[in-house]
Amino acid sequence: MPQALERKQLEDLQQDLHSVRSLLERQHIVLSLVERQSGPNQDVVEALKRKQHEVELRTKLDSMHPADVAYILEALPLAERLTVWDLVKAERDGEILLEVSDAVRESLIRDMAPTELVAAAEGLDADEIADLAPDLPQGVIDDIFRALPVEEREQLRAAMSYPENSVGALMDFDVVSIRADVTLEVATRYMRRFDELPDHTDQIFVVDRDESLKGVLPLAKLIVSDLDRSVGEIMVNEPVSLRADDDAQEAVQAFERYDLVSAPVIDQQGKLLGRVTVNAVVDFIRDKSENEALAQGGLRESEDIFASVWGSIRNRWRWLAVNLVTAFIASRVIGAFEGAIRELVALAALMPIVAGIGGNSGNQTITMIVRALALGQVPLERARKLFAKEITVAMINGLIWGSILGVLASVLYHSLSLGLVMTAAMTLNLVLAAVMGVMIPVTMARLGRDPAIGSSVMITAVTDSGGFFIFLGLASIFLL
Repeated sequence: MPQALERKQLEDLQQDLHSVRSLLERQHIVLSLVERQSGPNQDVVEALKRKQHEVELRTKLDSMHPADVAYILEALPLAERLTVWDLVKAERDGEILLEVSDAVRESLIRDMAPTELVAAAEGLDADEIADLAPDLPQGVIDDIFRALPVEEREQLRAAMSYPENSVGALMDFDVVSIRADVTLEVATRYMRRFDELPDHTDQIFVVDRDESLKGVLPLAKLIVSDLDRSVGEIMVNEPVSLRADDDAQEAVQAFERYDLVSAPVIDQQGKLLGRVTVNAVVDFIRDKSENEALAQGGLRESEDIFASVWGSIRNRWRWLAVNLVTAFIASRVIGAFEGAIRELVALAALMPIVAGIGGNSGNQTITMIVRALALGQVPLERARKLFAKEITVAMINGLIWGSILGVLASVLYHSLSLGLVMTAAMTLNLVLAAVMGVMIPVTMARLGRDPAIGSSVMITAVTDSGGFFIFLGLASIFLL
């Protein structure tokens, strides 16, 4: 990759974004002025001015890394985004489509002709085409299959056969493999035949005649070892390997635990299929984190910040509807105690505290449980221990912070009974938050659903309604 395409810091990216916006704005102003003028050469002048600005924009874009161009595209409104997209060199379309978010990718693909999409995909590896495939029209996918060589066609078919969150979906087929019985000198000569090694190559995979994995040869050992020795003498016989049908989260854990740069991927019979590299794992972690953050907020998917109003409404309406129902339930709970609130106005001032702290405590519990489930640290059958531990933590926190708030309430409203009710309500609502904070994600996981989806919405609904009911109920019993 040319030196001019190095990745940039965020400050540099923002400066590039400012430059692109300035060029687009300048082009718009100049063309508006030209359109207002009349004359026999107006069309020629307008074309020249447009060409001048397009050359500046194209030069700017050509000097940028595909990921940086993706950043620019995501930060522009649709009309300007498509203007910039038209100026990107056609041979870079595929690389940039891989880098942009799913929502922005859809907007770019809608603007491309089928022939352009096929041409963009032809410059990518089979595993990269598989990443784009869910967003491509079926006719384009068929054309891509016909355009690929037989070997790449089979690789693409294999890559598309793996579930989205499996190791196979992260795998690429760009591997370097050798036999165990050759010398290191032969292995070195073999590698020198490549124009360049695949990215993130830190080890060579050692296979037999049936392509079964026998070990790995780290490049660090190859460099310092005697070239007369055989590969089999210095290879690592039991490397960390992954199976194509494993959950992708297992790859994440392996890379984190063993500080891997790459790892071989094998099938059930031990045959080498490909490899997973650290960049694919990092991308998976980023995407998963973004999706979990969106899911906790009740969003179905990543949303283009410049999406249409209707598109944004469709993405957000489900959990807003759930929120409406839960808010109505909470209001009915409060309505049931209108008489108590009229007689003791202090209840209206204090009850949001009970509900708010319960919601925060529940969100803390849910965050811990979702993370533990994602890392495989908590088997579902051990949920009882989680309940016991979280209830204990909630009771202690409730007694401590409830007592503090109880003292403050007693002092402010000159009522010891109100302080005791405040302490009890706080403790009970934190216990409720702990129970639901474990139950919601565990139940979702048992049902085969993502435990993060809508979890914060649900816990807030429970702790709001529950907190109001507990506090106002206790107040009705002991204070009135």
